[in-house]
Amino acid sequence: MINYGFTKELGLPFAAAVEAVTAALKAEGFGILSTIDVKEKFREKLGIEFPDYVILGACNPPNAHKAILAEENIGLLLPCNVIVYKKGGKTAVGIIKPTVAMGMVDNTALRPLALEVEARLKRVFDSL
Repeated sequence: MINYGFTKELGLPFAAAVEAVTAALKAEGFGILSTIDVKEKFREKLGIEFPDYVILGACNPPNAHKAILAEENIGLLLPCNVIVYKKGGKTAVGIIKPTVAMGMVDNTALRPLALEVEARLKRVFDSL
């Protein structure tokens, strides 16, 4: 178990897992700002085959706004990354813990916000 994110295996095929994660994020007020298809990028840039692996850049605009008002450089740590990837014959999901990421910043105003966002992301995680 990692200390900087929530991770688990899902009983879903890869594409269905990406859809389920996206829907669960939406239910908690997160949209997907970016999708990085790591498998495709490794094929394109490195000429190698890699298992299915996507990075979803999830954002809750009201909370992102609050975070940037509290710490203008917090954009270096945004959006909240969520990963879906093949692990052996199964599909796994990982979600960043905002309390860990924002804990790098010496700004106590961010702590309550990080806790709020993390609670939302934990509900996403638990729903999968």
